Amino acid sequence: MKTNASAILLIACPDRQGIVCAVTDFLMRHNGNIIDLEQHTDGEEKVFFMRVEWELDGFGLPRDQISEKFNLIAARFEMKYELHFSDYKPRLAIFVSKFQHCLLDLLARQRSGDLNAEIPLIISNHTDLEPIARMHGIDFHYIPISKNDKTEQESIQLDLLKEHNVDGIILARYMQILSNTFCKHYPNRIINIHHSFLPAFVGAKPYHSAHQRGVKIVGATSHYVTSDLDEGPIIEQEVMRVSHRDSIEALIRKGRD
Repeated sequence: MKTNASAILLIACPDRQGIVCAVTDFLMRHNGNIIDLEQHTDGEEKVFFMRVEWELDGFGLPRDQISEKFNLIAARFEMKYELHFSDYKPRLAIFVSKFQHCLLDLLARQRSGDLNAEIPLIISNHTDLEPIARMHGIDFHYIPISKNDKTEQESIQLDLLKEHNVDGIILARYMQILSNTFCKHYPNRIINIHHSFLPAFVGAKPYHSAHQRGVKIVGATSHYVTSDLDEGPIIEQEVMRVSHRDSIEALIRKGRD
């Protein structure tokens, strides 16, 4: 049966000659039709990155054999790689506190199909957003956080994530710092939505700091989460011009957009 599904390889390895040739030759030998290919070499670190997507219709290997066959190439070039399929919907958990705008935007995009994912779980250290979760039929768990020790609470969170078979986590204005132990369970699979143009103004009140310094640009940043506050690798950013006429409240309102 014909489908529109595709396979996606994400590759990182030491830079050397022949990588693109080896990957594309592998796909050609198995009758793969490439529909998208991007590559980049980090000149300073000498690391090669590649994303290649190809149609599964007509491809000569079943899904469960692609990695087995590709491992020969991966070993030769010392590759770290991930294999994904376009018709798989990742299961995402959303962590929130009291602010609802990021959560509502994510839920609206998921419902419209713009966010191709399942959202089976919302976790919060407050109860404010529970009605929104219930309205969307999503399991909501309130887990208050101790200021002195988060070990017990994070253990409960990890159990819930495992119970719901969660692939990744989105921190949608979740005003807590995750421990290094927690982050190690989901490496490069936790994304934070931070309400400033990082690396400027980390922490809980960036607009107050921005207003005090008289900045002319405010923004928002999505980044991978590490145990260091707002210092993980940046994924995407968006900015908006402001002026001295904007109050703190105006900066906050513009930042939500």
